Amino acid sequence: MGTLQVRDVPDDVSRVLKERAAEAGQSLSEYVLALLRTQARRPTVEQWLDRVASREPVDLPPDAGADALRTAREERQRGLGLL
Repeated sequence: MGTLQVRDVPDDVSRVLKERAAEAGQSLSEYVLALLRTQARRPTVEQWLDRVASREPVDLPPDAGADALRTAREERQRGLGLL
């Protein structure tokens, strides 16, 4: 397993990370390692764009998005008793 050392971390960044680690019940190392793992799993913007470009296009009518949004709003308003 590799070791990573980060130099010249600004005081405000260090303070925030320490506070968040404490709130999560973790050491600073555990907390930062979890952040690094999360970041390493995420695709880069270029990888994400390549994946999107490789998908088959979906043929929808021009107003499909507006219709879906309208329906969702109406359902939400009904659920809140506004309609």
